[in-house]
Amino acid sequence: MPIRHAIWTVGETPQLLTSSRLPSENFLEEMILKRPDILSGEWMIIGRQEHTGFGGRIDLLAIEPDASLVLIELKRDRTPREVVAQALDYAAWVDQLTPERIAQIYQRYSKGRDLAQDFKARFGGDLDEDSLNQSHQIILVAAELDDSTERIINYLNARDVAINVIFFRVFQNGGQQLLSRAWLIDPSETQANAATVTGARASGEREPWNGEFYVSYGGDRSWEDASRYGFISAGGGSWYSQTLKLLSPGDRVWVKIPKTGYVGVGRVREPSQPIRDLVFDTPEGPRGATEVLEDGERFAQWADDPENAEYAVTVDWLDRVSAARAFNELGLFGNQNTVCQPTTPKWRHTVERLKNVFTNWDAVVGSR
Repeated sequence: MPIRHAIWTVGETPQLLTSSRLPSENFLEEMILKRPDILSGEWMIIGRQEHTGFGGRIDLLAIEPDASLVLIELKRDRTPREVVAQALDYAAWVDQLTPERIAQIYQRYSKGRDLAQDFKARFGGDLDEDSLNQSHQIILVAAELDDSTERIINYLNARDVAINVIFFRVFQNGGQQLLSRAWLIDPSETQANAATVTGARASGEREPWNGEFYVSYGGDRSWEDASRYGFISAGGGSWYSQTLKLLSPGDRVWVKIPKTGYVGVGRVREPSQPIRDLVFDTPEGPRGATEVLEDGERFAQWADDPENAEYAVTVDWLDRVSAARAFNELGLFGNQNTVCQPTTPKWRHTVERLKNVFTNWDAVVGSR
């Protein structure tokens, strides 16, 4: 079903704004370059109008916090299904980009800047060359889709091809133009599809998902609190928090603290919700999460910002250890996405090893 936008003014007599148009695709591209968060607050643009060698040029190339890439194709007006084929063709080019080529693309785009340095300044972490371009997404930017194109994109996405559409519509409000944005598919699904192949790309191997969820519980969050009160959480940007929506009650999660190791396994009790809505039992009686958690003050600061707020999934722990006793060894799976469903043999190996360490992994009732 086509996505339809409409905007009304707010007041005693609401007025429907009339649709308008941007002067050109290039005008939208310039807007995005000045404010990349028009597309996503978690993408860093690294290339523009780059020749693919396949007889075309990609509009924009971006990088995500986990060093995966985003191919962005802009179309101002109606998008025919041939554009999907073109984007898939360009994606084949992106898939072959080496770290050296990606660094060169960024140098051309940024007029000589260093990708690793700017990545760290933007995302706060080092750019791991082994993680660079392990997966990618295809994003089409359009005013609308025809039915055939929408069917094709939904078909591909349902089969784990990380492709999505961002719809932009322009409205006239007096002498000012307003821009609205909507996604065809929940971006967490596309992000998750890209994350499933991480690790499989390097080895060329992929297998069916084993039903076990990987969770990265990182940043400066307190694992002691998460362990004690029974939850995992993420925030500071939708890229980090939106994959929590993949989890449903009963799902089993294996939790890793980045650069530390695996610390627990549990079953999801309740789906993702703002952490400020959680209430915990304490010796003083029921208290809100932002009151009792070590990070509560920081979580409360962003509670009214849907993009940056902290979101949590409550968990019944089956087995867990302190951060000081985290399990880590060579060959275990790791990823910066908060939640993912890996389809690489490395994940199967990891779960097999973890079951020997967290021996209560299949307990019927977990402790909190």
